[in-house]
Amino acid sequence: MAFLQIQFFSAALNVASSVNVILPEANQGIGMGASRDERPPKVLYLLHGYSDDHSIWMRRTSVERYAANHNLAVIMPAVNHSFYCNEAYGEKYWDYVSDELPRTMHRFLRLSDRREDTYVAGLSMGGYGAMRLALTYPEHFAGAGSFSGAVDLAGVYYERHRTAEIDRVFGSQQEIKGTEYDLYTLMEKNANAKHKPWLYLSCGTKDFLFDQHRTFVPALRKNGWDVLSHEEADTFHEWGFWDAQIRDFIELIFARAGEDGD
Repeated sequence: MAFLQIQFFSAALNVASSVNVILPEANQGIGMGASRDERPPKVLYLLHGYSDDHSIWMRRTSVERYAANHNLAVIMPAVNHSFYCNEAYGEKYWDYVSDELPRTMHRFLRLSDRREDTYVAGLSMGGYGAMRLALTYPEHFAGAGSFSGAVDLAGVYYERHRTAEIDRVFGSQQEIKGTEYDLYTLMEKNANAKHKPWLYLSCGTKDFLFDQHRTFVPALRKNGWDVLSHEEADTFHEWGFWDAQIRDFIELIFARAGEDGD
């Protein structure tokens, strides 16, 4: 795989922005796979969590090795503590990740622009970001993944923790439920979309976000979304789990694409 560190000026953020990208190569390195598919690669936008940045997936997992056997580009942006939203008292990170980032990456790189080849996934805060992108713009994605996702920002956990941070991003806790920031609202609003991605959600049974996961999955299914769910026994909010999950999600991308005759 080729590894690119891209810095470009973001008009949405009005500041220089950093993105890490891995791209498929035809040549096989020692212990690495290779892709000789000449088509533009599929694209996975891979989102970081609350405590990390765009470098973390490369530092804590083997995502490069997992992607090496496939014709897949992985794009990893940085969004600070924004929850991938336009902040009430800050920057326009939603405009950045939902619009400017994909346009810029397609301008810079040779990538597939087909919905059937476009995916998004993330962990914790990034799981929320991935689900919000997929539920807001279902016509843009073939599949989306949330690993230990913060899928209910209006829920009990965030009423007791990080209140100041939530208020900085959203304005107030009360301004989440029933709005464009609320994943439950989005899943209902776009339940009848013509094209909808399949969704993969996973969480450890000892994760502090497990109750959110257990409530969110059946709600998605009730609203007609194609959902795969995985619950890992005795597992916390940790990188061993997420390393395995990104490996499995990449394999799922190509297994599902094969099922669809792609």
